[in-house]
Amino acid sequence: MEVIIRPGAGDAGNLAARLMGRSLRDKPQIVFGLATGRTMARVYAILVEMHKTGGLDFSLASTFNLDEYVGLPPEDAQSYRHYMDAHLFGQVNIDLRNTCLPDGMAVDLNAECERYERLMADRGGIDFQLLGIGRSGHIGFNEPLSAMFSRTRVKALTPETVEQNAVQFGSRERVPRHAITMGVGTILDAKRCVLLATGLEKADIVAKAVEGPITSMVSASALQMHRRCTVIVDQDAASRLEHQEYYRWIFQNEPEWEPYR
Repeated sequence: MEVIIRPGAGDAGNLAARLMGRSLRDKPQIVFGLATGRTMARVYAILVEMHKTGGLDFSLASTFNLDEYVGLPPEDAQSYRHYMDAHLFGQVNIDLRNTCLPDGMAVDLNAECERYERLMADRGGIDFQLLGIGRSGHIGFNEPLSAMFSRTRVKALTPETVEQNAVQFGSRERVPRHAITMGVGTILDAKRCVLLATGLEKADIVAKAVEGPITSMVSASALQMHRRCTVIVDQDAASRLEHQEYYRWIFQNEPEWEPYR
């Protein structure tokens, strides 16, 4: 695991977008794993700009989203399909047939989870997985006590997650209580993972995920085992990390990061 600290949230989001853009240019048929939320909206806005002004070509790329709410149709304004269409898919030249999300309206949800796993395998697996982190340390909807080798499945949302999402839905009552999510094991299968976190409210959980023990109580801590994981944080989100100077030294001295300094 590498930790990169950038001065502000905009700098952190810009770096994540540049890494995605570079990966897409290096492999036009790349398979992206994608996340949603306010933090990711910055990344997608930059990718859209790179497409419009720099010719970044999504035409051969495929995508798989981490999760989707159970019971929300794609046209619902709070569905993750709607989010992705608005923030990225509808603004770049990606083939919508290659943009995949779990079907939260499936009659047989367990069969849908198995189908999603097969579809990822058929595409050769995820090349680049973009991740956020929840306040309880979840990645996707892998809430505390999620098995480290879990696969795509239906998960009940914790009261804390429901409370956090109530702002988007207008009330707690309207927030779905279940979601389909890639498992921790599914995420760890990705060839590269990039976790992006910004803001003081993420500082404590980032420190636990990065420098704390690997535990199912903090599902993001499993990323410590990943063969190629980069954690990008702004100064606020990094403020509880004990080894900040070392992380800064890595960014300033490792050849891999020279184009991004």
